[in-house]
Amino acid sequence: MVYPFLQASTKRILLQLMRYIYTFGVLFYASIIRVAALFNPKAAKWVEGRKNWQKKLPDLSSEHVFWFHCASLGEFDAGLPLMNALKEENPQIFLVVTFFSPSGMENYHKRKHLADWVGYLPVDTKRNAKVLIEHFKPKALFIVKYEFWSNLIEICSENKIKLFSVSTILRENQRFFKWYGAFFRKTLHRMDYFFVQNETTCLLLSDIDINNYKLTGDTRFDRVIENKRIGSSNSIIELFLKGQKAIILGSIWPDDEKVIFPYLHQHSDQKFIIAPHNIDEKHLESIENNLSGLTVRYTDFLEKDATKNILLLNTIGHLTNAFQYGKIAYIGGGFSGNLHNILEPAVYGMPIIFGPIHTKFPEANMFIRKGIGFSVSTSKEVIETINNIEGQLDYLALKSMKIVQENTGSTDKIMSVLHEKYTEIFPH
Repeated sequence: MVYPFLQASTKRILLQLMRYIYTFGVLFYASIIRVAALFNPKAAKWVEGRKNWQKKLPDLSSEHVFWFHCASLGEFDAGLPLMNALKEENPQIFLVVTFFSPSGMENYHKRKHLADWVGYLPVDTKRNAKVLIEHFKPKALFIVKYEFWSNLIEICSENKIKLFSVSTILRENQRFFKWYGAFFRKTLHRMDYFFVQNETTCLLLSDIDINNYKLTGDTRFDRVIENKRIGSSNSIIELFLKGQKAIILGSIWPDDEKVIFPYLHQHSDQKFIIAPHNIDEKHLESIENNLSGLTVRYTDFLEKDATKNILLLNTIGHLTNAFQYGKIAYIGGGFSGNLHNILEPAVYGMPIIFGPIHTKFPEANMFIRKGIGFSVSTSKEVIETINNIEGQLDYLALKSMKIVQENTGSTDKIMSVLHEKYTEIFPH
């Protein structure tokens, strides 16, 4: 017979061992990044941004600190509606945002936001977490979508800081649901509440005995509606199009170029706007060589260039507003599992084409089911898809905008729960 206290003791020992292994793994990962920084620019930015991070912490102007952690820019976009709602309700709060990725840190300022301080999240050790908590003394930490850093969450929990997960999305193949995942499940159990995107995540949480959640949807739907409301015109794009509607290729990678560029070569009578994911000079020249004589760069555009049929956005920050000028969108990242935000074109009534690797994106699967999203793997499929949908663009536009509108309201649902269950820090 194994006595209960021995079972409990063994469990504690195993969890403590996993904690050490986890922290070692985090430190080892950071060491790998430091080595990679010698020859990889993105890794170098990751390392450089975290140097002397304690000295970069701000002086606080409020005792009411709310902290949002976002992996990258996409998560920042998802968090913005809730950040804005909290600030609107109480302008005195001090809003902290941390990022894991350089792409978030380098581009967040291109969004209209109300954050009071933005910085990198340091490597997830208990010591680093304690420094952050002692400095900010936040009332709550909001983790957007994922990035459940175990040491940070444990220290927050020990200090009675409320822990919320916003637009949570989980998948069955994640470590929380594996036979060896007890330590990581414990991290999830420390969270106070989950505001969940889809039914699958609800079921996965229930399966590990977590019931403090509510299906509130994806806050990015609220975000794109707000972007559309405050969006502005673009005189360069309007000069280029001269009243026409464009097929917009958003955040495309080389694998996307292989399947979509043949269509561009065959349709020099149409207008296209290309926004590459990577806008370094070498890649821009590669696109121009492939589409020889058809393109003009956004920053070089003159009125006489309106005779060209492809506008190449060699800038960051113009794609979101460019969607208002489109009729069909091809969105990149679907050949690598890094699909760009497909809600941005959908809010303007555009049917959306993307590559075949999209299972991590519930909105992509929903759009396919609803008939406004189209997955392709080859140039032939791209051509067939565009030919099929061009005859029903008006119908698809109405359908697309309706679907986006039907999925808004996530932020209001989250605020309602905060007011109802956590009135001590979110008085209504």
